[in-house]
Amino acid sequence: MSASGGTKAIVAALVANLSIAVAKFVAFLFSGSSSMLAESVHSLADSGNQGLLLLGGKKAKREATPQHPFGYGRERYIYAFLVSIVLFSVGGMFAVYEGYEKIKHPHEITAWYWPVGVLIFAIIAEIFSFRTAIKESNQTRGDRSWTEFVRRSKAPELPVVLLEDLGALVGLILALGGVGLALATGNGVWDGIGTLCIGILLIVIAIILAAETKSLLLGESAGLEEVEKIKAAVVDGDTVTGIIHMRTLHLGPEELLVAAKIAVQHDDTAVEIANAINAAENRIREAVPIARVIYLEPDIFNAEAAAAGTNPGKTPGAPAPQDPGAPGGLKDLGH
Repeated sequence: MSASGGTKAIVAALVANLSIAVAKFVAFLFSGSSSMLAESVHSLADSGNQGLLLLGGKKAKREATPQHPFGYGRERYIYAFLVSIVLFSVGGMFAVYEGYEKIKHPHEITAWYWPVGVLIFAIIAEIFSFRTAIKESNQTRGDRSWTEFVRRSKAPELPVVLLEDLGALVGLILALGGVGLALATGNGVWDGIGTLCIGILLIVIAIILAAETKSLLLGESAGLEEVEKIKAAVVDGDTVTGIIHMRTLHLGPEELLVAAKIAVQHDDTAVEIANAINAAENRIREAVPIARVIYLEPDIFNAEAAAAGTNPGKTPGAPAPQDPGAPGGLKDLGH
């Protein structure tokens, strides 16, 4: 995802949610509808969430420091995680509480044309915001399904906006249904039920967002396509004959760390190996431009030691424990 694309979708959602929040709150004041109050708080929370995403994007652009040598790219993940917390607490839990209270103590909706008119306006505005998010997402989604895009995207902004807009649209339909049933039956309990359903919906979306951003915060590897490109770029068939093991880690949505132990010939000179490593780094950056931090360690290839490096829980490429001094084992040139 490009930064500009994500920003465009966030700004569109922010403008829509701010205007909708004001309209919903005015409708609540005139009608007393709990669905409208829940929806106004929901839109206000969404507006704050978009502000958090913009702030995270700005902070992530800071230069690396001695204390944070890999930069601040993960700020975007942190602020996306904060979005899920706000959506859960301010949006979901408040709506659940308000819905429970209105079911327990229902009251008649007055000035029905206010909530109905505002809800129709809000649906139109949210469709515009949702359409913008879909359009921007399609530029980077490729042939992935929407579920896979939300789960596998390394940039959190568009998945967050997509889920928020989807939740907002469904929530508006629920609110319109609750208000409509309350007006048709004269029973305000339906307004409370609609509010309760909105709260449950927001909590579910918040949990999904929290789970996905937690994975990004823990640190995810590059996608399969990027990994294959890096592998192809490392080996030159001359000095670098193979990859013993490799690890990749996203330091941010557009910044990738690559660490690999590469196989070289035992009679290569230090100068030849150094030149081969520099050339391999250049090839990696050409193949995968987001590979900003690259560490390549030369080694003499050994099949058993290479096999031991497939377990992420173990030290990759370490000599087999049962025979650490066996002839022909890895002779680590990087230490």
